[in-house]
Amino acid sequence: MYLKRYAKSTVKAYLYWIASFIRFSSMRHPTTMGDNEVELFLNHLVNQQNVAPNTQTQALNALSFLFKEVIKKPLSLSLGFIKSKRATKLPVVLTQQEINNFFKVCSAKHYLPCGLLYGSDMRLMEVLRLRVHDIDFDYNCIRIWDGKGEKNRVVTLAVEPTPQLRSQIQLVDSYLQLDLKNPLYCGAYMPYLLRKKYPNHNRQLGWQYLFSSHKLSLDPESKQLRRHHIDEKQLQRAVKKSRF
Repeated sequence: MYLKRYAKSTVKAYLYWIASFIRFSSMRHPTTMGDNEVELFLNHLVNQQNVAPNTQTQALNALSFLFKEVIKKPLSLSLGFIKSKRATKLPVVLTQQEINNFFKVCSAKHYLPCGLLYGSDMRLMEVLRLRVHDIDFDYNCIRIWDGKGEKNRVVTLAVEPTPQLRSQIQLVDSYLQLDLKNPLYCGAYMPYLLRKKYPNHNRQLGWQYLFSSHKLSLDPESKQLRRHHIDEKQLQRAVKKSRF
């Protein structure tokens, strides 16, 4: 999955569903199973666990990957399983007053990323994965690389958050200067072959995460000391706690 450039969250979810499928099938090896077992599992998710349609689809995608890419025995295109159905819900749209109230109580630490989420039509992880060089003050835009579906795009940057963004970049620069004095620091994470093509860029300001964590941590894959971006759950909790 990593070779196919799947997101870490996707890899984690797929491994979870594959393990759940094996446990549901009494720990049988996947090579001894096929369409019938997959149908039983997907029906179980709907009938016993009452999962949402997107959850069932994710489980199906995980098992399709397992049988097609790992076992080399693709599933049938005409699987007969019960599809999850949920009543259509109307979207909850905040009023202008509610938006104003939210930003009044939003903490200073999370004000800027929340502002970009609201004003620049960006997804949560797109905001958190921004690098310093993705902010273009000259053209008033933000460049997003490898977004959902591995697509690149450009979104508009409003004039209002410019002073805050410049202050945030100064904060990141101060982090970088401290990190460079640490002999164990291995630079910012760089994706795929870029780390080989530009071996020294991971210590430059432009490649640092715009919303860097306040502390260094070990990369779970390389076990190298790096400064990652802030955790997405941290921002989600901040929004929930606002109680605007």
